[in-house]
Amino acid sequence: MHIFNHMVEYQASQLDSLFHALGDDTRRRMLASLAEGERSVGQLAEPFAMSLAAASKHIKALEQAGLIRREVRGRVHVCRLNAAPLAHAQEWLRHYERFWNNRLDVLEHLLRADDARGSTPTKENTNERPRRNRRLRRPD
Repeated sequence: MHIFNHMVEYQASQLDSLFHALGDDTRRRMLASLAEGERSVGQLAEPFAMSLAAASKHIKALEQAGLIRREVRGRVHVCRLNAAPLAHAQEWLRHYERFWNNRLDVLEHLLRADDARGSTPTKENTNERPRRNRRLRRPD
């Protein structure tokens, strides 16, 4: 049982680092740049008009999340994208996607039942305003 708790804590820590890294626009833009190919720290810093020290702090956060690999080539630090940890985030988010899809299915069912009840005029509802079409369309 102790091993399981350790694994859960490790995975939670890993996700925390990952979402921390992804929570910053500068780091997300650095990752987008790295998706096109490897870059030096200087090349990653250039679009942001930041010092190499500031860029290095962002890169460190990305490294801690496992999203990049840094290699030293002489005096140049070259970074490469490692997208594998994103699969952990996607797996975690998939649980909530199922939750919201189920909730939307229930809501859609309720709205359709409500529309079906409201489609037959009765003496009580003939003076009411016409109902708007409230059916939801889930994104595909």
